[in-house]
Amino acid sequence: MIEVKEYSGHIRNWELLCNELGIDKNLSRKEREYSILIKAYEKWSNDMASHIYGMFAFALWDSEEEKLFCLRDQFGTKPFFYYVKEDGSIIYSTSIRKIMEQPGFRKELNEEMLQIYLSLTYVAGEETFFKGIKKLLPGRYLEWKDGEYKIVRYWKPEFNPDESKTLEEWADEIHNTLQMIMKEVKADDERVESFLSGGVDSSYVLAMSDADTANSCGYADERFDESGLALETANMLGKEFNRQRVTPEEYFDVVPYVMYNMEQPLGDASALVFALGCKAASEHTDICYSGEGSDEFFGGYNMYRNAERYGDNLKTFYVGNTNIMKEDEKKKILKKYNENILPINIVKEIYNETEGLDPLSKMSNVDIQIWLEGDIYLNVDKMSSAAGLEVRMPLTDMRIFDIASRMPSRFKVNDEQNKVAFRTAAAKVLPEEIAFRKKLGFIVPIRIWMADDRYNQDVRAKFDSDIAEKFFNVEEIKAIFDDYIGGNSDNWRKVWTIYTFLVWYEMYFVKN
Repeated sequence: MIEVKEYSGHIRNWELLCNELGIDKNLSRKEREYSILIKAYEKWSNDMASHIYGMFAFALWDSEEEKLFCLRDQFGTKPFFYYVKEDGSIIYSTSIRKIMEQPGFRKELNEEMLQIYLSLTYVAGEETFFKGIKKLLPGRYLEWKDGEYKIVRYWKPEFNPDESKTLEEWADEIHNTLQMIMKEVKADDERVESFLSGGVDSSYVLAMSDADTANSCGYADERFDESGLALETANMLGKEFNRQRVTPEEYFDVVPYVMYNMEQPLGDASALVFALGCKAASEHTDICYSGEGSDEFFGGYNMYRNAERYGDNLKTFYVGNTNIMKEDEKKKILKKYNENILPINIVKEIYNETEGLDPLSKMSNVDIQIWLEGDIYLNVDKMSSAAGLEVRMPLTDMRIFDIASRMPSRFKVNDEQNKVAFRTAAAKVLPEEIAFRKKLGFIVPIRIWMADDRYNQDVRAKFDSDIAEKFFNVEEIKAIFDDYIGGNSDNWRKVWTIYTFLVWYEMYFVKN
């Protein structure tokens, strides 16, 4: 007998799977998806993930074989953690806090992760900030039996450029595939709203969906406010529009809530705005669409346009979207520094896998395997779950990635534009000024707010605290903060990354 012990996710192709596996389509969503997991495992065993489209992480118990089978989807959209106890038994969950509640768990800080965190601003790779708790990485499954476990990688990103297609043909394939996916991402009896920024990804998803309402976050400072562009898009598409105006007071007040519910520190400043956006959206919907995934698949970041310039040097420095603190600086500020703990070590195997590929494909591969899982998808999952909201990401789909994996890099970026083919596809349902609008990113006025004494008092206090004294040479981190206050605004990310770690540590190791 197979039993579902843990599950988080949404299965998109459930109707097809119900037909193939003989499951009653009229079951409740939970009963239906549990049945799909059980029947899929019985039919396809370890290969079951290749038959399922969607977002998922789960654990199944086979009582006949007395075997545990845990699996995380190809991109890691849903988290999954495990902890092997001293007696050889295993604890597992989609939540670190649930593992911490189990008998036999010993809470200890994995201080080595701090070195990685200070560079990347998120927790990358298999290790976590809790000793012994490990992530099941994307595209892997874990089998545990008789006190022993093994982890098998069942999927990895592969790139095989197809030179036979034109730009228009690639755009058609993207558009037709997204059209098919949008029919699957909600059931007929579900009502879905959509998050909307000023960018092409969320605009395209909204235009292709039957969502009647768009949700956006903005600021009083127009230099950082994309919500006006989002409103124009919503009006053009005939959608209702909700705007959450984020104030600096709200932003700093929500920091402890975010760090607690994230379960590990995250130095992505946009995570707090997303948390506030999820809270606001949850007041009038249970489900929201969001546009994550296409930047990494289709060359969406401006730095990707420099890929050819970096050439083979990439593998000496490129560890993903963020690398804010170099080793010399970390050596200076940390009380404990280990020269063997380097961010580049996390991606060495990825570069080995992509030997012979063009530089853009290598950069994309690093971001798909490290950045998406460690930052973007974690943020979406944890902040939406904390607010009681379900977020679905139609662009994060194996069928969308399949197109990107075959697309030559010249259709992703050129000297003037990023995401060329993707934008060309979006222009089928959006005006060109929206489809080809310059990427702004999810910008936050934090670099200005944190320099203001009205809002930075907790930052100052944390930098001068006993907790800071435990890990840092306090005079050195205060010098970084003072340099930032003195006008070096480029230091804001360093200050913010140190601060978020200190807030998180207090939540989990002092107050908890």
